[in-house]
Amino acid sequence: MISFECDYNNGAHPKVLEHLTEHNGARPTPYGFDEYSERAKDRIREACGMPDAQIFFLTGGTQTNATTIDSMLYQYEGVICVETGHINVHECGAVEFTEHKIITLPGNDGKMDPKVLDKYLDDFMHDGNNAHAVYPGLVYITFPTELGTIYTAKELDDIYQVCRHYEIPLYIDGARLGYGLMAPGCDISLPYLARHCDVFYIGGTKIGALCGEAVVFTNRQAHKHFFSIQKQHGAVIAKGALIGLQFEALFTDDLYFQLSRHAIQMAMRMKDIFQKKGFEFFIESPTNQQFVILPDALVAKLSEKMVFTHWGQASGHRTICRFVTSWATTEEELQELERILS
Repeated sequence: MISFECDYNNGAHPKVLEHLTEHNGARPTPYGFDEYSERAKDRIREACGMPDAQIFFLTGGTQTNATTIDSMLYQYEGVICVETGHINVHECGAVEFTEHKIITLPGNDGKMDPKVLDKYLDDFMHDGNNAHAVYPGLVYITFPTELGTIYTAKELDDIYQVCRHYEIPLYIDGARLGYGLMAPGCDISLPYLARHCDVFYIGGTKIGALCGEAVVFTNRQAHKHFFSIQKQHGAVIAKGALIGLQFEALFTDDLYFQLSRHAIQMAMRMKDIFQKKGFEFFIESPTNQQFVILPDALVAKLSEKMVFTHWGQASGHRTICRFVTSWATTEEELQELERILS
């Protein structure tokens, strides 16, 4: 079966595996205090243009979000995100399990509107009864969004200026960060993104690694006991070099961005295939997630040969389907998709 279901059901890129195998006989210091992790952090700092950034390695996205958000909030604070935000819809209440409320705002094609954010915060600060409410202590966005859309540099700057005005940190979920940065029309670079938030993470699980995410604290210092908070969340891996080695490979010779660029090229080729067949798209996405509205009969036919996500129902016996490409998607797989559609 061909899989367009997600971008994290592959193994690791051969160069990542090669790097792991090459150092398999080593006995590094555990818990991430090893030379490979330190080199990986230095390479990430260089790529971000942030020589003083604090970096921590965790194994997965949900774990990363819950741990990082919990570390940045007081007990009485919540995190703001749009209704379609990943932490709100696809993490099984992991953030709320840490006893922090998710405060949702309406989004625009999956993106946060800085004007809506500003109005909410202004209303909250002028509410004479806000001492009885959950205090907004963090703003969360994803890049790209849960719907595959991306922010422009101006949109990101506008959101960040609102956050700075109210002295609330901005956290960017970058599970698919490379796919967003390499998307056509994207005018945001990694250094620009790093300068326009207080913490973000670079996703490895979806982009060439077996597992692993790199949390990058930029303008604000990480909690001085962040490692202990990680440990409390079960988010410290004893064999920390496992993740450090993978990120060292990904940030050598531009590999992370090469893999991301390939996935986008495959996505645009897929998009072209569907467009030429006259199918309607649920949303305009320039990234590796494509949302196509297909007749139910065709969905059943495609499901015999490939795996993809049934995202929701559409009118007229049709289904919204999500097709996802990755660093491992091949031209042959797209040719088979085109053949079936023909």
